[in-house]
Amino acid sequence: MLHLRLITPADRTDDVVRLIEGTIGTAHLCVLPGAARDPRGDLVMCDVAREAGDDLLSGLRRMGLDTSGSIAVEDIGLSLSERADKAEAEAPGESADAVLWEHLADATHEESTLSVAYLAFLTLATMIAACGVVLDNAILIVGAMAVGPEFGPLAGISTAAVQRRPRLALRSVIALLVGFAVAMAVTVGFSFFMDAVGLFSQERLHGDRPQTGFVYAPDWFSFVVAVLAGAAGTLSLTSAKSGALVGVAISVTTVPAAANAAVALSYGDLVQTRGSTEQLLLNLLGIVLAGTVTLLVQKRLWARQHERLRRRTEA
Repeated sequence: MLHLRLITPADRTDDVVRLIEGTIGTAHLCVLPGAARDPRGDLVMCDVAREAGDDLLSGLRRMGLDTSGSIAVEDIGLSLSERADKAEAEAPGESADAVLWEHLADATHEESTLSVAYLAFLTLATMIAACGVVLDNAILIVGAMAVGPEFGPLAGISTAAVQRRPRLALRSVIALLVGFAVAMAVTVGFSFFMDAVGLFSQERLHGDRPQTGFVYAPDWFSFVVAVLAGAAGTLSLTSAKSGALVGVAISVTTVPAAANAAVALSYGDLVQTRGSTEQLLLNLLGIVLAGTVTLLVQKRLWARQHERLRRRTEA
């Protein structure tokens, strides 16, 4: 269940209440006239089943409540109420499968912002991966994959494509390109430093690397894994099962490929630099394509679900 806290102008409150009462899957409606001070208005609260939340939020935004008042949404960890159980049973579909498009757009907008923290995490992940590829250490590679925050902008591109939000797409692309450019540039300098102190060497980079040699050898398996990971990551975002993102993070070689390209470039090895760059681009493309297709399928399935519910209600 979701808990909605709304501030409504006094002249809109009745319309908001009618919308909530007419939405299947709502419960625990409360109206506190004049309770809001900034902005001034009435305080309206209700609970709604997650699978019915997107329709209700869309209706509230069509009424302009996001500009004239306020819409706040919280997840309810525990709700002991027969009315809440009934509301969830009445709502179409399953809660775990529900897509909150407004929440998805907000989350991807935040995750795809080019911030100092984003650049720091991506740069640190790339430097960790650089140590992993030189030492041929799979544990360091996995750790770098888990630290990297690049799935946020990738999900932002997919969301923007489906919802036709060019600003979100531009923001995500900028975060992705600038982020990897900065991370790889810093890692090149890091590689020079590590070589100067005797911790990195060209012999190690060119030596036999059975654990990490795959990062500069792109093939169709790389693309297939990227597609599967992109679909899984997108599902984890839309179904609020964020724990699955950890598995996605350690299954795609974006950060390790960028790291290997940076280290190889510092030694003038254009063959590995080109191969790693191709691996990076192949994985990024696979994730974006899979994420976009996954969102399109979910959007279509939920549209059919709500259409069946509408017909049943009218009948």
